[in-house]
Amino acid sequence: MKLHVSVARQSMRVLDESGKLLREYPVSTALAGVGEVFGSFQTPRGAHIIRAKIGAGQPENTVFVRRRPTGEIWTPALGEQFPGRDWILTRILWLSGCEPGQNRLGCVDTMRRYIYIHGSPDSVDMGLPGSHGCIRMRNADILELFELVPCYSAVEIAED
Repeated sequence: MKLHVSVARQSMRVLDESGKLLREYPVSTALAGVGEVFGSFQTPRGAHIIRAKIGAGQPENTVFVRRRPTGEIWTPALGEQFPGRDWILTRILWLSGCEPGQNRLGCVDTMRRYIYIHGSPDSVDMGLPGSHGCIRMRNADILELFELVPCYSAVEIAED
């Protein structure tokens, strides 16, 4: 199984081992564009793997902070109460770079930058850049993807 994220199309394709398209989802990558440097708030490019899957069994709209459920369930009212919060909801697929010097190790390490594929409030636009570096998805889509892909699945993030 392989995921291909296109920053230009703001979409993610899920491919089987032969390259056959299984699913395609709208996503939202970084508002600041692409880049690998720590603190840039950009989406890192290149070859990655899903290093960890977090949130199995949690209810939809579970709020995560530092990869741990807070006990909160996101609602529009909670969103209004904390308007500046970067919501990480439902499930997390934590990415790790595979290319030393490009997206792994040093100041370009995707995993140490805490770059995830994660759920977002349904009010967040998909198909438009808007994240702080992560790849945002609709909650229903991340639930489906979480069940579909195993840990260590390949994830390619490209500008095309």
